[in-house]
Amino acid sequence: MSCKSTKVAPSVDFDHSCSDSVEYLTLNFGPFETVHRWRRLPPCDEFVGARRSKHTVVAYRDAIYVFGGDNGKNMLNDLLRFDVKDCSWCRAFTTGTPPAPRYHHSAVVYGSSMFVFGGYTGDIYSNSNLKNKNDLFEYKFATGQWTEWKVEGSLPVARSAHGATVYNDKLWIFAGYDGNARLNDMWTISLQDREHACWEEIDQSGEIPPSCCNFPVAVCRDKMFVFSGQSGAKITNNLFQFEFKGHMWTRIPTEHLLRGSPPPPQRRYGHTMVAFDRHLYVFGGAADNTLPNELHCYDVDSQTWEVIQPSLDSEMPSGRLFHAAAVIQDAMYIFGGTVDNNVRSGEMYRFQFSCYPKCTLHEDYGKLWENRQFCDVEFILGEREERVLGHIAIVTARCQWLRKKILQARDRQRQKSKQESSEESDEGAAGGPKDIPTGNRPSGSQPLLEVSIREAEAQPFEVLMQFLYTDKIQYPRRGHVQDVLLIMDVYKLALSFKLSRLEQLCVQYIEASVDLQNVLSVCENANKLQLDQLKEHCLNFVVKESHFNQVIMTKEFERLSTPLIVEIVRRKQQPPPRVYSDQPVDIGTSLVQDMKAYLEGGGLEFCDIILLLDGHPRPAHKAILAARSSYFEAMFRSFMPEDGQVNISIGEMVPSKQAFESMLRYIYYGDVNMPPEDSLYLFAAPYYYGFSNNRLQAYCKQNLEMNVTVENVLQILEAADKTQALDMKKHCLHIIVHQFIKVSKLPNLRSLSQLLLLDIIESLATHISDKQCAEMGSDI
Repeated sequence: MSCKSTKVAPSVDFDHSCSDSVEYLTLNFGPFETVHRWRRLPPCDEFVGARRSKHTVVAYRDAIYVFGGDNGKNMLNDLLRFDVKDCSWCRAFTTGTPPAPRYHHSAVVYGSSMFVFGGYTGDIYSNSNLKNKNDLFEYKFATGQWTEWKVEGSLPVARSAHGATVYNDKLWIFAGYDGNARLNDMWTISLQDREHACWEEIDQSGEIPPSCCNFPVAVCRDKMFVFSGQSGAKITNNLFQFEFKGHMWTRIPTEHLLRGSPPPPQRRYGHTMVAFDRHLYVFGGAADNTLPNELHCYDVDSQTWEVIQPSLDSEMPSGRLFHAAAVIQDAMYIFGGTVDNNVRSGEMYRFQFSCYPKCTLHEDYGKLWENRQFCDVEFILGEREERVLGHIAIVTARCQWLRKKILQARDRQRQKSKQESSEESDEGAAGGPKDIPTGNRPSGSQPLLEVSIREAEAQPFEVLMQFLYTDKIQYPRRGHVQDVLLIMDVYKLALSFKLSRLEQLCVQYIEASVDLQNVLSVCENANKLQLDQLKEHCLNFVVKESHFNQVIMTKEFERLSTPLIVEIVRRKQQPPPRVYSDQPVDIGTSLVQDMKAYLEGGGLEFCDIILLLDGHPRPAHKAILAARSSYFEAMFRSFMPEDGQVNISIGEMVPSKQAFESMLRYIYYGDVNMPPEDSLYLFAAPYYYGFSNNRLQAYCKQNLEMNVTVENVLQILEAADKTQALDMKKHCLHIIVHQFIKVSKLPNLRSLSQLLLLDIIESLATHISDKQCAEMGSDI
């Protein structure tokens, strides 16, 4: 089986100093691997090395190195090498004394060496001389030399099934199993200077993971992450992050994830986790007596999990545990492991990552909220009439309750304006509220629309507004009473405004933040606000066997209202029967879903700008365009056209109507699904319109490289000609020439311009060889 060098869509940047950068597009057309595709590579031949599990793999240059493990009968200490370009296996060249046969050790790469630490050694066949190790070996890739580091001073306790990584020129070792108990200590050693190297135990702080073994670690964004594993305490699927600078651990909360959002992977052990770009990828392991084979992905920036959907042509690995994984360039390689019926595997699989820049939709709308540019509505809140600015487009897209309020206020404003206009018609007065300071008015636009909401106070309303713009609210400081009470006020508003998604967020945030110190305050507030679900959660929390005595001994319990004390005592004496509901939870609609509906017609009555494409009008919303595009932001801030109409082009080129609609979908809700011919028109759009990153461009490139077919080649040829994408035009002509019998039957061929038809004829002539000419001549 051959294995070609492949690549995924790279980040493509324009040279902003080059005036021709939009005029001539270069796509660097080349070989391309399908994103999220699993491929089964040649397995390890038995004469090279045994099938195995509990081994390690590391990546160095274009090769995967496999060390140790067990084959079901014996422990191993051979070193195998897999060349990812040739897809070939061999035994790695070695000299010196290798580590004793072992499994559940760790291996990392630093510089041009591999370092192997610890593990379990002995003769598993005869069950003799079995012990954990704390030795450290170095293997130099250049010379094949094995050497053991003899380190003076204190050493980590001997262990196996631990985690290891390299950061800041040091090897870091965490947790594992010492033969009697699971550990959660951390040690580090500098790998720069062998002569003066010494082990140092790290004084950890924060939410340190429980003692555990058979877990992976990975470094991403200058932090180390640990996920799940076998723990002496209750086994969980917690994700922990460790900050190297402050030696601080943090448990990343998953309680606040919306029901309906992808949950984290099941608790498991013997799995792998690797880091690529801003993501962590978790595969395999034993999860509650099953061997799942889904690939889970954690986005470190957005703190969200998802299950990666493999490409349709994937060759999926079966579920397994005690396998090993490493990353080379933009792909993950998985080798070996224990599969069904305790069988050792010798398989190698490759998974192609995607490296698109992240979607910035939520961040872009979040910045619009923070900056308060182009605001066109002012909410007047509560008895104190505090004022909060906002954008009609975002608010009316996300909340039907506020939409009605805005429509009512707009009708009142129009009636008032008409009335004032008729009263002052001799002066030609335009009217409008006279009590709005001119400083708050958007330049060159209507005065701010005032909307009064008596049932909302400013602070919780601002949190609600932040949710409308970003789909998120700030996670409360753990256990901080004031933060939890604020989110309860937000929850009350979410119920009033019928924002199901925000309701769910608030409930889960609050339930995750209730603890022994704040539970009575939260319970009392829930009782006062008539938030029955939260009150029920607090009562159940208080009467738990492990909580009750501690709670009733506090001063806060003495100050509780008598009815609440009675409720707690009765609940302790006679807990109510559990009620299970089969009703699905309404999780509401997301920012993406709401903005999609808004673009598709839901926001038509709130449009305040006209985009002209080749003279054809398309109503749109200034705030949304400005939030997503620095081109529109600068235009609306500095030289907004008086007639409210903007001509649309990408440089000198006017896109097709279909491509223009694809661009609007990207602007409004981050959609990147489009026909390949649209991708040619929009390839330069990120540069011209100043989007936050070149995510759209990366998708356009991948779309073109993967999807040029005989059926659409003529449309793409036209688009390539119009956009001056010369290499794509050449590629299309190549396909047309080699598939001309099929292309000639396409109806689109007759509608091509004369110049393009001439280009096709010229390409055909160039590709007809002398021999073919001679054959054609003999037929005449």
